[in-house]
Parts: sequence; C-alpha cells; structure tokens
Amino acid sequence: MPRPAKKVSQTQLAKELGISQALVSLVLNGRRQGISPDSYDRIWAHAVKRGYSPKGMHLASSPAAHPRQVGIILRAPLRLNTPTMYFGHVQHGLHVALEAREYTAVFLGAEDQLDGDKLRRFFPAGHAFQGIVLVGEVARPFLEKLRRFDLRVVAISARYPGHCHSVLGNEPQALEALVTHLHSLGHRRFGWLGGNVGLGRHEARLSAFQSALARVALTLDPRYTVSLKEGDRAEGAEAVLTVLPHARRKDFPTAWVCYNTLMAAGATRTFERAGLLVPRDASVASADLSPVATESKPSITAAGSNPEKLGEAAARLVLQSTPDDAGSFTDLMLPAHLFVGDTTGRAPK
Repeated sequence: MPRPAKKVSQTQLAKELGISQALVSLVLNGRRQGISPDSYDRIWAHAVKRGYSPKGMHLASSPAAHPRQVGIILRAPLRLNTPTMYFGHVQHGLHVALEAREYTAVFLGAEDQLDGDKLRRFFPAGHAFQGIVLVGEVARPFLEKLRRFDLRVVAISARYPGHCHSVLGNEPQALEALVTHLHSLGHRRFGWLGGNVGLGRHEARLSAFQSALARVALTLDPRYTVSLKEGDRAEGAEAVLTVLPHARRKDFPTAWVCYNTLMAAGATRTFERAGLLVPRDASVASADLSPVATESKPSITAAGSNPEKLGEAAARLVLQSTPDDAGSFTDLMLPAHLFVGDTTGRAPK
C-alpha cells in the first residue's frame, strides 16, 4: 500500500517562501492588519498550490480561489442609475485602471444600503478584496465600520486625515482659473450658485472661490450667494429663480460660478428662458470639469480635475502594497484644468 502524502506544515511553507512561520500562521488565519497585500496573496497562493488545507482553512474564501477584487461604495444617497452623474466618469476611470492590472471592480452598493451584517458577509476572514474605494464623501461612522475589517480604503473627492487614503481635485487651482478667466473678460460682479451643501466639496469650492475673488480685490455679495441641498440641473434652475427678482439692480452679477456642471447647465437654460442671454447678458461657469461641460450644447466653461483621472489615481493607490500604518496615509491632489466653453464672454457694458 502506498503511503499517504505527508501533510505540508506551516514551517515548511515558511521555509519555501523564505519568511517567518509566524507570518505564515497569521495570514492563514485571516490576519491582514500590518501585512502587505502582496505578501498576503503570495502566502495564500503558495499554500493552496502545495495542498496545505488544515481544519479551518476555507479555500473558497482564499485570494487564490477568486479573481482579485476591489470594492466600490458610493456615498449616500447616490445610486448607479443617477443620470449623467459626475461620479459615473470617476467609476469608469477606476474600472479601466483596475482591469488593466487584472483586478475586478465589484460594486457593493451605497453607504446607506450597507449595514454591519452586510459588511461582515462581504468581508469574511480570507476574503478576496484588495481594498475599497469610496466614491464621494461618506459619514465618519460608516468609515469607521469599514476600518474594522482591516481594509485598504481610498476615498475619492473627500479627505479623512489619519483614517484612510484619498484622491482629490485641486479646488483652489480650479476656482483661481475661473476667476482669472472671467476677470480678464471684464467681469467685476460675481455670484455663486451652490449645491450639495453640507458636503466638504461644496465648502471647499465656495471657500476657494471667495479666496480667488479676494486676490483681485473683490468680494461675494450674500444676496447673490445661493446654497442648496442637492446639486443637479433642477437646483441650477432653482438657484437662478432665487436671484432673478434682483435682476434689475445695478449690482446684479454679470458672472455666475456654479458648484458643478449640472447646475451650470440648469442655470444657463433658466437665464435664457428669463430673457437673459448667455453669455451676452450673463456668463455662467462650472467649478468642476466633466464631459457634461465639454459635450453640452452650448459647451460650458468649467475648471477642475478630470474625473476619470481621479478614478485611475484611486486604482493605483488602492493597489499599492505598502501597509496602512497609522499616520502614513496618502493624500493625492490632481491638477485642475480650465476649459473655455460657450457660456462665458465679455462683461456687458
């Protein structure tokens, strides 16, 4: 009778891999904290290849048995079917960059759809997720729930110092470019049409706008500063309707900067319906840059970071093999670019 094959020990695996037996033991028991993703995957793959399968080792949940995965979570209340969503372009860039590195992007849902039980089902010991990308700003308690699973977390368009990595657009650079462009066209009276109040992006853009105006010795009149809860075309229209009763005043702005491109599109249409032609009577610009700006008719003057590049940068960051030690998180800031469209022109005399 042939002798049964001798079981492979953790000590033997460690010797073959040239690493400590303690590290092998931690990994095969599902430990991720303080262990690089490359080392984690390498140990699992070698253990499976050598036939190491003691009681408690579930091969179905090992990285070697699944495609390498990165999870995507949207901020509440966004959904995948939100039309012409800026973050849709971010996700496309993320997906393409992950696919090029032979990783699978897995949409897990939106923040308000994921309770503790769901998260535990997604991330059992030995799960196949390299990390999680948060698309937009989530609540701090939700981020803390994710951190309990020893995941590498990257936030896009939001920053959580000391808690996770982030990829951001350069808001000051974008607003500086818009104000410089409009000021060069002779505009001296500016208004702000804001949306998504309460999110860090709104506050960052409004603050950057005020700072850019101050550099050309201008200020923002509160009467022409509108801040709404949401930030879509409907809110752009609503913001314009809010300020139109002041349209006959001599101090009525000749240039309007909107929180995002969707609001700028809604504002442009509403101004023209009210008899104020864009850009002859009023210039309209957007504080973010997306295909909505460049492909709309009329095209919309906008400044911001390319959303697909934000997604690509997040993919690179989530796949890095460095451990997430406290205090060593990376904040990437991508440059902003100015696109001059059809919605801005010289200030009316």
